[in-house]
Amino acid sequence: EDAAWVAARAGAVWVALVLALIVVPSALGVSLGISEAYMWVLVKTLEWATIRIEKGVKKPQPDILKTPAANGIIVRDETPMEKEIARLHRVDFEFSDIFYFCRKGFEAIVEDEVTQRFSSEELVSWNLLTRTNVNFHYISLRLTVVWVIGVIVRYCFLLPLRFTLATIGITSMIVGTTMVGQLPNSSMKNYLSEVVHLTCSRILVRALSGTIHYHNKENKPQKGGICVANHTSPIDAIILTNDGCYAMVGQVHGGLMGVIQRATVKACPHVWFERSEMKDRHLVTKRLREHVADKSKLPILIFPEGTCINNTSVMMFKKGSFEIGGTIYPVAIKYDPQFGDAFWNSSKYNIVSYLLRIMTSWAIVCNVWYLPPMVRKEGEDAVQFANRVKSAIARQGGLTELPWDGGLKRAKVKDTFKEEQQKNYSKMLVRNGSIG
Repeated sequence: EDAAWVAARAGAVWVALVLALIVVPSALGVSLGISEAYMWVLVKTLEWATIRIEKGVKKPQPDILKTPAANGIIVRDETPMEKEIARLHRVDFEFSDIFYFCRKGFEAIVEDEVTQRFSSEELVSWNLLTRTNVNFHYISLRLTVVWVIGVIVRYCFLLPLRFTLATIGITSMIVGTTMVGQLPNSSMKNYLSEVVHLTCSRILVRALSGTIHYHNKENKPQKGGICVANHTSPIDAIILTNDGCYAMVGQVHGGLMGVIQRATVKACPHVWFERSEMKDRHLVTKRLREHVADKSKLPILIFPEGTCINNTSVMMFKKGSFEIGGTIYPVAIKYDPQFGDAFWNSSKYNIVSYLLRIMTSWAIVCNVWYLPPMVRKEGEDAVQFANRVKSAIARQGGLTELPWDGGLKRAKVKDTFKEEQQKNYSKMLVRNGSIG
């Protein structure tokens, strides 16, 4: 009984400290400087670890240590196909004629442009979380001790703290939106709904030790508009909602996510679809158009890539979001991988494993840029508009722009795309006189 009483008292003190030092300041939108102090200590520690690693490497390889892994592990010859096959003007076939295609095939096998976008971003320097490069190995006892201390801090202090904050944030979201949802539709209900969403999002960001830098706030999405952003993680929505409210669009889920969806939709005009409805593109477009037509409703938040990409690139934007009409408000999100890997590889980790990785990382640090609003130009189709918006987001976020569909994460290349490439090649042969 004494042990149970002590445990209960310790739990009560723990919750009281969390409420007083983190939850209440988060709800009020103020900071006591704890996060700033934590980030300062963390940055200094990682800088010291990087210096120790560089000094401890017996055979330093500056080109490898300082070159971002995103540049690739092979050097590609960017000579276009047209130039390579321009010499194939003769009728006689030579064995060397296949070398270009062999090289391209080997390059794709070793490191294709798509697969590497669905694996965690490699780091230039070890962040005391995971070893991400063969150059980083045992250096010294002091560095090992610091790593062990880091494991203890992350799993024995930060994890329980973040779990407590996440529980408070999610519970507050469910209870708050359910209560607000009982009120009649009015401006007061909309105001209270925004307060609940903003407050709970701030608590959840603190649960991730989030440090977010918002740029160009004068371009923030307005009511009646559509906010589109690149997609790295499920927490993208929380990152954006921390600075403003949005109407979410997505598929109806079960479990805890389903409980949250059913509670929030009572207070805010989120647009949730059943699985069968998601397949009906016309129905989805119709409901979204109805939402956008009401200028009093919150801006819709959409991630046009349809899947999470690893924080290095922006892949194809599906055109559906750009057929609705209205004003598009592009947003670029770029995470700092030095403090933790925000990318969710859903084909490798389930949501529980992913959240455990996130909550045991050092922190979530990212930049968010609000870009100037964009509208569809006269004579511009939805695909061209989508590509223009994607290019703007990629440039601002310093991301690589790729034409590939993120659906290749789980599906094979469509036969129509293969046939298109074959037709292009045959046209080049005919044009160069190789076939006559």
